[in-house]
Amino acid sequence: MPNAGTPFDDLDDYLALPRLTGLAANADGSRVVVTLAELNPKKTEYLSAVWELDPTGRVPARRLTRGTKGESAPAFTADDDLLFLAVRADDSDDSPPAALWRLPVDGGEAERVLAAPGGVTAVRTARAAPRTVVVVPVLPSATDLDTDRRLRTLRKDSGVSAILHTGYPVRHWDHDLGPDEPHLLDADGARDLTPAPGVALRDSGFDVSPDGTFIVASWRIPIAGAALRSVLVRIDVATGERTVLAEDVDADLESPAISPDGTQVAFTRETVSTPECAPRISLCRMHFGANPEPVAPDWDRWPSSVTWAADGSALIVVADDGGRRPIFRIGLDNAVTRLTPDDFAYTNVVATEVAVFALRSSYAAPPHPVRIAADGTVTVLPSVALPDLPGALTEIDATTDDGRTVRSWLVLPRESEPAPLLLWIHGGPLGSWNAWSWRWNPWLLAAKGYAVLLPDPALSTGYGQELIQLGWGAWGGPPYSDLMAATDAACADPRIDASRIAAMGGSFGGYMANWVAGHTDRFAAIVTHASLWALDQFGATTDSSYYWLREMTPQMAAANSPHRFVGQIKTPMLVIHAALDYRVPIGEALRLWFDLLTASGLPADEAGDSPHRFLYFPSENHWVLAPQHAKLWYQVVTAFLAEHVLGHDVELPETLG
Repeated sequence: MPNAGTPFDDLDDYLALPRLTGLAANADGSRVVVTLAELNPKKTEYLSAVWELDPTGRVPARRLTRGTKGESAPAFTADDDLLFLAVRADDSDDSPPAALWRLPVDGGEAERVLAAPGGVTAVRTARAAPRTVVVVPVLPSATDLDTDRRLRTLRKDSGVSAILHTGYPVRHWDHDLGPDEPHLLDADGARDLTPAPGVALRDSGFDVSPDGTFIVASWRIPIAGAALRSVLVRIDVATGERTVLAEDVDADLESPAISPDGTQVAFTRETVSTPECAPRISLCRMHFGANPEPVAPDWDRWPSSVTWAADGSALIVVADDGGRRPIFRIGLDNAVTRLTPDDFAYTNVVATEVAVFALRSSYAAPPHPVRIAADGTVTVLPSVALPDLPGALTEIDATTDDGRTVRSWLVLPRESEPAPLLLWIHGGPLGSWNAWSWRWNPWLLAAKGYAVLLPDPALSTGYGQELIQLGWGAWGGPPYSDLMAATDAACADPRIDASRIAAMGGSFGGYMANWVAGHTDRFAAIVTHASLWALDQFGATTDSSYYWLREMTPQMAAANSPHRFVGQIKTPMLVIHAALDYRVPIGEALRLWFDLLTASGLPADEAGDSPHRFLYFPSENHWVLAPQHAKLWYQVVTAFLAEHVLGHDVELPETLG
């Protein structure tokens, strides 16, 4: 029987677990805060509040904010006041957009700093000067915030939601783009620093100089073929003057980080991929007025975040590495040192004068705050209790036919008898199973008695450029054979019942699940979530077609599209998709569902009955995030697996009607 006594044995208990979602620290490391999200009384959404931690790790955390609609994006000013974003009603509007608020360091009530008609979506501060820069969406014909307010009122009162586009893209993940455009504003004077930016600041990273006199931002420029490229610009705060710092026709320049003395900027460089060549992400650094130079050019990992050590002596970088995501220190001499020696994945890294603070997680622990000393010593800061797990986490290696090693995490339930196996394929495809996920959580399956295999096949990050290139343009090749090799290795383990196995994946993992379904009947059931099915239609309908079509030529799509093998599918499939998924549009699921019913090896009978199932969420996005829907997702998935893998009939939830 599955183990009892952990939050993973009951979905309501699991969904009620508090979740850390962000971290900030002041310059000298004397103040550290996190955002903590908790389930609301109706169990329909998570609301976050800001909590202050003891940076030494000795005193329990204390709550700082208590807004009814939550707070997010904490940041410290140079004088240690706390800034955050919050939605708080007033006499003129009972449902305003998020505004910028300030909580003084010496106590008292929070005060509103800046409210904008379109809301405030991000905040950055200067390290050593009273300067705050925010991102504010503004309608394209508005010349100031008052005009923006008038135009928004006009659209609202007229019931107009139409958007007239003149370029690309028009959608992103789960929302329509436009008609407003992100601007950078000097929050202290509500001055627009980037008039008429167009698409330039959508998903743009930026940093404020320590003295608050200038900003460095990634700036997106439309180019032929409905594509975008990203350059680095410097924006003078006093005048708004904008100059191009660095550009590269062969790469996108992103994630700028200004040095503590304000004389240099570090940034990432992602090469523009081609059908034959996968992208590569590397680091660069430049003194203002000089040319960029590569940082650690021989280091074969992809940096996912970059900041400066407080004294400017090194870059503090996070990168996937062998199923982990450590923090690395890269000196100005390009020497790379792994700072954190453990099995965790680090995010929200902040370098202060006394230590580095961050959130860390793994498949053995959800995100929690830590302090990292210069010698790599990690101190956990008291915040939330980490839940007990219904099993154990281990690793397993497989050897491919060409002699390569495919490594995987293997989650094992606590039961001693051999467990049924669930192969869970990660998305991306350029990613890795290395960090805790509240949505794709293997422990919920372990609590049901399953062993869960989390492999990193070809295209996975953290193993070098060669493994990424191996699967580039060949999704149905090495990634598939790597997954089968990993499954073979797991099935050879005496703790696994090789006669009862299933496969599951979402996004690219859903693509691979579809490909698996058409190429083997070894699995008893397959769950495919938000999956790519017909590559010929996906490439031009996804929200960032220009990126995908760099790899997905007509020849690649024809060779690697799962829909061409529908007739070979003899495994019951659970198809899951949401209407507001713009990364993998709903048309993929609609075509997959029709093809399964009419052309698969398990078609519907004359009465229309089929072993396949289609779980559809009209109001959800790529991930299915609302707590009540995430709960339903797991209820349907585990019932489907129980029927086909375990031979059990499990009653479906009443909420399905």
